[in-house]
Amino acid sequence: MRKCLFFAVLLALATACTGGSADKLDALYEGLPFDMPRVTLPSIPSREVVLTDFGGVGDGVTLNTDAFAKAIAALSEKGGGRLVVPAGIWLTGPIGLANHIELRVEKDAVIVFSTDQDLYPIIDTNFEGLDVRRCLSPIHAEGAHDIAITGGGIIDGSGDAWREVKRRKVSDDQWKVVLQRGGLLSDDGKTWFPDEGYAKARATAGSLNFPDPSLDEQEIKTFLRPVLVSLRECSHVLIEDCTFQNSPCWNLHPLYCQDVVIRGITVRNPHYSANGDGIDIDACENVILTESSFDVGDDAICIKSGKDEDGRRHARKCRNLIISDCTVYHGHGGFVVGSEMSGGVENIRVTRCRFIGTDVGLRFKSTRGRGGLVKDIWCDHIYMKDIVTYGVIFNLYYAGVAATDMDPDAKSDLQPVDETTPEFRDIHVSDVLCAGADQAVFINGLPELPVRNIDFRNSNFTAKKGEEVHFAENITFDNVTINGKRL
Repeated sequence: MRKCLFFAVLLALATACTGGSADKLDALYEGLPFDMPRVTLPSIPSREVVLTDFGGVGDGVTLNTDAFAKAIAALSEKGGGRLVVPAGIWLTGPIGLANHIELRVEKDAVIVFSTDQDLYPIIDTNFEGLDVRRCLSPIHAEGAHDIAITGGGIIDGSGDAWREVKRRKVSDDQWKVVLQRGGLLSDDGKTWFPDEGYAKARATAGSLNFPDPSLDEQEIKTFLRPVLVSLRECSHVLIEDCTFQNSPCWNLHPLYCQDVVIRGITVRNPHYSANGDGIDIDACENVILTESSFDVGDDAICIKSGKDEDGRRHARKCRNLIISDCTVYHGHGGFVVGSEMSGGVENIRVTRCRFIGTDVGLRFKSTRGRGGLVKDIWCDHIYMKDIVTYGVIFNLYYAGVAATDMDPDAKSDLQPVDETTPEFRDIHVSDVLCAGADQAVFINGLPELPVRNIDFRNSNFTAKKGEEVHFAENITFDNVTINGKRL
């Protein structure tokens, strides 16, 4: 009888914890080279409702924006609970999460966000490290606590309706499909734009994403495309098992969040998707990302903390992160720090990750004007295959381009060191196996503040070119081989 009671209590405790047992999370703290508080999973009441209870219709045609809003409001009035999205295809506008709400997208459920721009008002937000105006995100929360997205279903952002496409990034057959959408071409015929407003904004923004502020927001609304999931100033967050795909811009963007667990997710964007990042963990603290897969059009797992003056003014570090057991396929970088890192980045461990065919494996980037300190990062047991450019790169001359378009010979004169000078130091890379890259290691620091204290240990690279180091101090190689030759 006592044993039965004991196991009953254990079962009750397990079911009370959203996302199941925390045993696997506890194991990630073993051997952690820095102090990090235990991440707390969200507390979600056992109360449960189904979207169809509020008029939801999963036929892929009926708009369910009101059904989602009513269901979340009803749960919130009672203190929270789980909103179940059952099997079906659920067309909707934006979904706003609230305290103690779990959005459970069942395995055979697909949430598809409408392409009707009237559903996405332009709001004050933060994107690429700057305080800007952009469209409301399809899934969003601000200042919420104890929230979750779970269930194993698919969340699709209908991003093709929002993004530009460069001709060189797609095949002839894909280009024909793009042209059939309408829109218009750039004067040189090398870029497709969804509409005239987007083209007008791009002409003023150049290669950046910040158009002339005097332009009419409504006219250029497509250019102000949202990230798929925006969580700002949230705490106790769980994102688990679901697939996030086809985002208008970045897929997941936790900003200024604390106590975040992301595990078992799949993130997919077409390889040609402009700004199609996988996840951008931005000025957050106490985050675990584990057992997830990325195949995207830009950086896959990216760490940020604000850009230039705005980033330094907010002064929010990104720190205390564990990233483990993830796989990245296509992406500009597998694991990336920067280039928006003006608030500082520290205390990160990246372990047991696989990068297959990414442009870069481990990518650290910034440029003059950012400021910020990046330090105390440990990357170990990283397995890379068929890396297009660099296995590991530190580039302090980042110019907003992919590594495949980078000029490795870019240099400039010595500049004064001040608050705008970025600093990278105390970074540890060990147990890396890179089977194929154009270059194993490339370090391009600043002459006025070199990259320093970077150590490589117990690693093996196969690459066309070996190591190349500029403006760096105390770069050490211990038991590192490149093409069979020990450094």
